[in-house]
Amino acid sequence: MKKKFIFITGGVVSSLGKGIASASIGALLESHGYKVTFLKFDPYINVDPGTMSPFQHGEVYVTEDGAETDLDLGHYERFTNARMSHKNNATSGQIYYSVIEKERKGVYLGKTVQVVPHITDEIKERIFALKKEGDIIITEIGGTVGDIESLPFLESIRQIQVTLPEEDTVHIHLTLVPYIKTADEIKTKPTQHSVGRLREIGIQPKILLCRTEKPLGYEIKEKIALFCNVKKEAVIEAIDTDLIYEIPLIFSKQKLDLIILKYLNLKTKRKKDLEKWKEIVRILRNPEKEVKIGVVGKYVKLQDSYKSIYEALIHGGIENRCKIIFKKVDSELIEKEGVENFLNDVSGIIVPGGFGIRGTEGIIESIRYARENKIPFLGICLGLQCASIEFARNVCNIPDASSTEFNPKTKNPIIYLLPEQRKVKNKGGTMRLGAYPCVLKKGTISYNAYKKTKIYERHRHRYEFNNKYRELFIKNNIIFAGIYLEKDLVEIIELKNHPFFVATQFHPEFKSKPFKPHPLFSAFIRSSKSKT
Repeated sequence: MKKKFIFITGGVVSSLGKGIASASIGALLESHGYKVTFLKFDPYINVDPGTMSPFQHGEVYVTEDGAETDLDLGHYERFTNARMSHKNNATSGQIYYSVIEKERKGVYLGKTVQVVPHITDEIKERIFALKKEGDIIITEIGGTVGDIESLPFLESIRQIQVTLPEEDTVHIHLTLVPYIKTADEIKTKPTQHSVGRLREIGIQPKILLCRTEKPLGYEIKEKIALFCNVKKEAVIEAIDTDLIYEIPLIFSKQKLDLIILKYLNLKTKRKKDLEKWKEIVRILRNPEKEVKIGVVGKYVKLQDSYKSIYEALIHGGIENRCKIIFKKVDSELIEKEGVENFLNDVSGIIVPGGFGIRGTEGIIESIRYARENKIPFLGICLGLQCASIEFARNVCNIPDASSTEFNPKTKNPIIYLLPEQRKVKNKGGTMRLGAYPCVLKKGTISYNAYKKTKIYERHRHRYEFNNKYRELFIKNNIIFAGIYLEKDLVEIIELKNHPFFVATQFHPEFKSKPFKPHPLFSAFIRSSKSKT
């Protein structure tokens, strides 16, 4: 079929939820039988978010092919069947880097290289490169209309709009319609100004998603439609909800999917079925039980730092028909005030990934607490590394056991760089990124969760378990439940005589979906639920 393009922009303020809105639109179009794919443009100069602080950017999402990308790609994969890769995220840094490389190689044949047409052509190439990936390409432009950084991207999608037939593109603008409590009024002026800025650039949105905490009502929608030059039925309430998985249903109720299909001159390929989304919302609204999980990490102050972790835990809760209550614990506070002050009321403990030594002693102490008190524990990446150090110190009697990342001079490196990694001067070159195979040991918690012997999971780490200590660990009741056989690297450790003690070197959270929870998260919540 002829390829169709949806462009999603944002206005007034950032963090309105363009990623979730894009993912929800993708889910709705899939329900009509169309194959969708996504592209996220980020206007920052960094080549990718891999070197950015989680406090600055939030989570770095890793794709199957090892690309470090924006966290919105996680929403795309969780809400739809689309599989993301390095093609599905591009930054200003990548775009300019590519153009400069071409200029140095003489590709432009001595021409003056400019933002228009060379940068904009590069952006358009990224969009059109996804034609083979889906029937409908949904492109999200990061940032806010009016930002100088976003202008080349907006110019590019304007050019696409004028070069393709009208029915091949649709522009959707997500904007804020604030409620002023003291005046008890909903204000449309910010939306009018935001759409006005878009129209100055040459883009007329056909659909407005209005983020609001109050229902807009007939008169407000009519006013927005009149002053923003859109049809009234295309003014869609993106009303606040505590469940992001309800958003496809909220949009569907307002016939957003049918409006998009009409503008794109498409017909539904099958009867729309949103039952799986309704069932998810039913479970989350009416859980059988509440389970409190302690999330012990270095970046808990920012919600987006562990976005996929929180969502995967919610998915595990859906599978077990329970609501997850998060108790977010800064590992540095454990170091100062003691572990019992924070974790004495939780039913399970999870330690997500992270880099660097800050807060790691608090993480190690929380793992000791989980081990000694038989509290279900799931460690991920840094969680496996700290669990290995804790076990070496407190069970194997190696008091100075450490990681060469934490202590380069340690005499007992439980976690270290492989010999071939030490020769690489570029730290990025020592990272293990993307999907790797892992063979599971039968009879383990992990094998019973996955119900198969070979799995593929995504990685984002530099340091590995030191096999020199493997026999000692086995003698002290550690099970090496998963191994990357090609290089004999430890992927999963478990503890005997414990209800649930599993730590993985990979990131299982990246493969979890609300309607297909990751088996390790489901098993972890099941064990934690039994402790409640």
